[in-house]
Amino acid sequence: MDTFRRVLAYGKPYGRYWPPYLALSILSVIFGVVNYALLGPFLTVLFESDTIAQTCAKPEFSLTIDYFFDLFQYFLIGIIGDGGVIKGLLFVAIALIVACFFSDLCRYLSQRILVSMKTNLMKNIRTDLFHKIADMNIGYFNDKRKGDILSSISNDVNEVQNTIANSFHIIFREPLLVIGFLVMLFYMSPKLTLVSLVALPISALVVTRITRFLRRGSVKTQSLMGRILSMYEEAISGSRIIKAFNAQKYVDGNFERYNEEHRRISRAVSNRQELASPTSEFLGISIAAIVLFYGGWLNINGQLGMTWPEFIVYIGFYWRVLEPAKSIANSYAGIQRGLVSANRIFAILDVENEVKESDNPLPLPTFDNSIEFKHVSFSYESEPVLKDINLTIPKGKMIAVVGPSGAGKSTMADLIPRFWDINEGEILLDGHNIKSYKLQELTQLLGVVTQESILFNDTVYNNISFGAENISEEDVIQAAKIANAHEFIEQLENGYQTNIGDRGSKLSGGQRQRIAIARAILKNPPILILDEATSALDTESEKLVQDALSKLMANRTSLVIAHRLSTIRNADEIVVLQGGRVVERGNHNELINSNGLYSHLCELQNFS
Repeated sequence: MDTFRRVLAYGKPYGRYWPPYLALSILSVIFGVVNYALLGPFLTVLFESDTIAQTCAKPEFSLTIDYFFDLFQYFLIGIIGDGGVIKGLLFVAIALIVACFFSDLCRYLSQRILVSMKTNLMKNIRTDLFHKIADMNIGYFNDKRKGDILSSISNDVNEVQNTIANSFHIIFREPLLVIGFLVMLFYMSPKLTLVSLVALPISALVVTRITRFLRRGSVKTQSLMGRILSMYEEAISGSRIIKAFNAQKYVDGNFERYNEEHRRISRAVSNRQELASPTSEFLGISIAAIVLFYGGWLNINGQLGMTWPEFIVYIGFYWRVLEPAKSIANSYAGIQRGLVSANRIFAILDVENEVKESDNPLPLPTFDNSIEFKHVSFSYESEPVLKDINLTIPKGKMIAVVGPSGAGKSTMADLIPRFWDINEGEILLDGHNIKSYKLQELTQLLGVVTQESILFNDTVYNNISFGAENISEEDVIQAAKIANAHEFIEQLENGYQTNIGDRGSKLSGGQRQRIAIARAILKNPPILILDEATSALDTESEKLVQDALSKLMANRTSLVIAHRLSTIRNADEIVVLQGGRVVERGNHNELINSNGLYSHLCELQNFS
């Protein structure tokens, strides 16, 4: 129930929807009751017109069912007296049509209000999901399969919309119908109605037992769907490797196993869900048959207290009670599945971001002095990556970090923009812990080019200008020229307006990297973090881009993670990491002469 209320809360403000919705729903129920109540006079005029009284006094006003019934009888008798039975029949038929029209009109208008609330609710859920995922720290995505996240964004949100949101009219309007028609049933025959109500809980109990299985089954199917989506994503992104290693049979076998299990559980859940409707219908018919039998027995014994036209109206009222009751039962079965999906959505929304903002952040308008690592240690869960790192990066200096694979170089660079938060020690920027600054202001000072070029399925222009405001086309072109990208961009089909495909798939690795560098150049930040930024470039492009980066870094503070040691020969200081610790530091010549790890790495690359 808490999950349902939480889903419903996304439709706020309620005052915009519920008052007009309830008013229209109540009017719809009233006209619906009148619609069925008019069947009695209609049948009486049609088959038992001789039983209609010739005169009738106009009743005095009172807010009761009897008053409105007597008032209708008064007008009907008057019309029959003046124009005969045919005009009386026409009067009842017109009243029936008018009542039906207003009932359906009110129902339609109430549904329009509910549709507005439902679409607003789903929009708010998707917005919160997107904001949560966009703001989540990187560690969360390392622990989760993409397919599970994508399944929640697509399948779970759609399931909530198709079950919970689409059931709002059943949840809130159908009970009003049940109440309205039950009032009329008790008014017409309390004894007969009590007999029927005794049997209704049996139907509700049976349907509840059937739907209890749906919740457990839905949890399994949604989890399996997340796994299946992950396998689709891996088949797309890893297509080359699958083909290169002739692993189609292995991949197909894994997919078929999960797909078959999903089919089996989905079939069981769907079969159980489909059982709810015919079961409730069978029980409804059975109860109706009992009511008919009991009503007939009362009539034979002269205890019914109704004419046959009235009894037919009673059965019509009773049948109108069964219809919304059955809809509520069927809706309950669907809502069970929707609640499972809602719980999966809220499991994402409730994840606490480990990278927390300061409650009282310090202002950070500029970068003035230095970045300092003080006894910094960091672990991925229980696996230590960095151990007691001490390093100062003065303003305007280029600091290079080198070392073998797995030494912790990229992790060290990720700690400055707070992609991760350290376990021990502190990182200071201008003498203050970076955790004391507003995250947005901190990252505004940083320009990052990663080892993997992260591009978006958009135009070249929009990828270079990504996140930038108030920039001109000349600015974008100039950044591309500095990054040695302008020439190849001009040769593309639509130049800067060419769409580069998913993750820049239409470009070569070197072209993607140069666009990423152009993006960092356009931002023009005071601090640059280059994580093997030239690793994907060919020799010629690397030389040109490295020259551009050298000019760019001349008046900036730069942390350069380097695999190709030739690119950091002119660094102010080179820090050598091994096993998460600083083992050497100095400039290029000092480290070469020390004959340590750096010298050994240079020899491996035939560079000294």
